[in-house]
Amino acid sequence: MIKLEGINKTFDDGYEALKDINLHCNSGEITVLIGPSGCGKTTTMKLINRLINQSEGKIYFDGEDISDINPVELRRSVGYVIQHVGLFPHMTIEKNIGVVPKLLKWEDDRIKTRVNELLNMVGLDPETYRQRYPSELSGGQQQRIGVIRALAAEPPIILMDEPFSALDPISREQLQDELVRLQKNIQKTIVFVTHDMDEALKIADQIVLMKDGVIVQQGTPEEILRYPANDFVEDFIGQKRLKQVQDIPTVGEVMNEKPVTISPTRGLAEAMKVMENKRVDTLIVVDNDNQLTGYITVYDVTQAFDNVDQHVKDIMHTFQHTINADMLLSNAIRMMNNLQTPYLPVVKDDGSLVGVLTRGSIVGYIGTAYPSVKEAVVN
Repeated sequence: MIKLEGINKTFDDGYEALKDINLHCNSGEITVLIGPSGCGKTTTMKLINRLINQSEGKIYFDGEDISDINPVELRRSVGYVIQHVGLFPHMTIEKNIGVVPKLLKWEDDRIKTRVNELLNMVGLDPETYRQRYPSELSGGQQQRIGVIRALAAEPPIILMDEPFSALDPISREQLQDELVRLQKNIQKTIVFVTHDMDEALKIADQIVLMKDGVIVQQGTPEEILRYPANDFVEDFIGQKRLKQVQDIPTVGEVMNEKPVTISPTRGLAEAMKVMENKRVDTLIVVDNDNQLTGYITVYDVTQAFDNVDQHVKDIMHTFQHTINADMLLSNAIRMMNNLQTPYLPVVKDDGSLVGVLTRGSIVGYIGTAYPSVKEAVVN
């Protein structure tokens, strides 16, 4: 969605703010830019919104060079949330949220519907808050309005420059949770600037750690925590966080490496026999190249058993969620709990099956790694 190629930025006084920045922000993900003051993260964001222009390099939105887009039109198509909210004090909440849609000449009824929808989305009753003014809201409520105002015109891209840093710790944590929850529904491409590593680890799909105008390391929160690139990254993360992660196993250390599988071309009688022999109620379906294809349950087989012409491929379901072996076990457990699923297939980047994480394999690991826990459960 957003691509920066060979970006350099030198200001008129000769200061080099950015040096050869190459960055790709995936569509529908939160990319967090983080680093100490003066590292170039806010400058990078301003370039994306064309508040300033780069000295060298290109920036693309969905393959289109943004230098070919009218700056005003570009900014109206990008949501922007800043640290100090920036609500217009003389406007009601409804008018604040509707600023960009109004500029885009939306009809009044459409704007009102959108305002109500967004207020409900963040738990603020439209009848109560729509006609209030910013001064009548708490800091956390104002920041919620700032976030949904950026969403009002349904932009594909949202830029957030330290939006929660001025809030108290409780409000800040609530807004972080709110953003993560919202993103599951709206799936926007979000670039988020912060100097707080805990915040980055909590909300990011990708973390970009910067120092002195260069990207020092980019990766998922797990990759950053597990494989810090150098001493600077380790110091910025902090030894306490690193130690906590080092004590947490990955999925690959806990998963069952030999799940019970079946080919999609096999018959239902054979599938039933495999379930009986292996004493399982579900089979994972893989093709001849070990590519994950889907799964079948004993219920599926019994329902279709009388049809001798059917095969596994005719009744199988596809997996909606998979994980990789490098994922932290704690995150995988949280994912299983949220999805209310007893297991998750573990695949490589190419889609080939390497194992399955089950509740049983998790309990087995805990019993081996923490025998005192097992003894306490048994007793």
